[in-house]
Amino acid sequence: MQHKHVLIVEDEAPIRDMIRFALERADFTVSEAEDAQSARMAIADHHPDMVLLDWMLPGISGSELAREWRRDELTAAMPIIMVTARVDEDDRVRGLNLGADDYVTKPFSSSELVARVRAVLRRSLPGGEDERLELDGLSIDAASQRVTAGEQAVKLGPTEYRLLRFFMSNPERVYTREQMLDRVWGQNVYVEERTVDVHIRRLRKALAPFGYDGFVQTVRGSGYRFSSKSL
Repeated sequence: MQHKHVLIVEDEAPIRDMIRFALERADFTVSEAEDAQSARMAIADHHPDMVLLDWMLPGISGSELAREWRRDELTAAMPIIMVTARVDEDDRVRGLNLGADDYVTKPFSSSELVARVRAVLRRSLPGGEDERLELDGLSIDAASQRVTAGEQAVKLGPTEYRLLRFFMSNPERVYTREQMLDRVWGQNVYVEERTVDVHIRRLRKALAPFGYDGFVQTVRGSGYRFSSKSL
């Protein structure tokens, strides 16, 4: 089985070494870059399955690099996890809006980082069609595309199904409408942001008879979260 290839873009050598050790121990193939130029060269030479990208790089910042890659057709779909010391929620949202698939703040544990890498790869790369997701009795069987609440079938339209699968793959995280459009509808599809609200209402209506409509939570000023915890 071929190991997934992760590119670490980080200017501090001790942090690069720590991340490399953790990923190699978890059976990933790893390459490194210390700035934007070497990162571009690494991607041109060996297109990685994922990039761990530091926000603060010398010269061009990691956030600018993420924006650049999202504009390029060859790297537009490449999973990116931003790694940064910035902990403010506005910075986190800004990083995700620039095209990052996830956001890890320093300091972080090796086990957390590896878990984030695996989670993003699982939802970004082909495969996983035998995946089964479950939260408090609400289940998705990806192979059959069936949704059940306990033993009862939940009938969803195709978009509501994709939306629910996205939510259940990423519980407890807040997503803006723009991020949800990118991940559920696709980055090259033009859909107005208010379309998200329409499908959120439809998803809630379908889940309401089973008592799961409250899992789809509105976070004022930010977007939506999927959680079994009350607001």
